[in-house]
Order: sequence, then C-alpha cells, then structure tokens
Amino acid sequence: MKNIFFLTLIALGALTACESDSQKEEKVSTDLINNPSTAAEGEDESGEELPAFEFEEEVIDFGEISQGEKVARQYTFTNTGKSNLIIANAKGSCGCTVPRYPKQPIKPGQKGVIEVVFDSNGKEGRIHKTITLLANTVPNRKVLAIKGEVLVPTKN
Repeated sequence: MKNIFFLTLIALGALTACESDSQKEEKVSTDLINNPSTAAEGEDESGEELPAFEFEEEVIDFGEISQGEKVARQYTFTNTGKSNLIIANAKGSCGCTVPRYPKQPIKPGQKGVIEVVFDSNGKEGRIHKTITLLANTVPNRKVLAIKGEVLVPTKN
C-alpha cells in the first residue's frame, strides 16, 4: 500500500515539475516591448516617435565554407527613430546560429551591431538560418537571415 502511495506521489511530482518548451516560452514577459501603437500610427501615446531599425543588410550570404568551420558575421543597424531602441532578446533558429546583441539602449541616430556566429559542424549543403530580434519597435519582431553553402570534404 505504501509503495502505491509513493509511486503515485512521485508520478504526480514528475508531471507537475515538467514543463514543455512551449509552456516556458509563454511565461516570458514582454511588457517592456509591447507597444500600444500600430505601425500605421508610427507614434506612441505620448506623441513621441517610436524607435526603428534600419539595417545595412538583413540577409548575409557567407558563401562557401568547409564543414566544421565557424563563420562570424555582423549586422550593422541604426536607430532611425526618435527614442531609445531596446533589444530584449535575439534568438537563432537553431543551436548552430548564436547571436550576440547590445544589451544597452541604442540612442536615436546611434549605430548598433548584432554579431552572429554560425557553426557548420554536422551541416552540409545550402543552409538558411534566421535570427529573430525582439525589441521595442513596431512591429516588435525583426527577422534577419544568414545563408551559404557548407561543403563536405571528400576523402581520398
């Protein structure tokens, strides 16, 4: 009887302790970047113009690389809005694409850089990976891309 009780208790604990990734993602707070304005309005409630990204390139083609190489590329942008641009998060489409982004606010007219490192280990052929930025802009998501071709070395 005690064994059944303990097994039930352990199963109940395991079920309540495990959360799927989608459940965890729903708990992420985006209060800082949720904008009440629409893109058509272009202004927030105080009448101050919102921040905006202007990237030099949104898609970077790194060309051909050998399997196992890592390539680093930079996306340079300017805040073309009238208020500070805050990037809350940057996420690659897979673990092989790792972005680094400025944690401090980007002032109007100031440039910023998103650095992305792509690891081609285990990859082959044409690749197309994305980097999704979450910021206080309208819309609040910006998608960048990196593409190229990973060549597999031939064995003699």
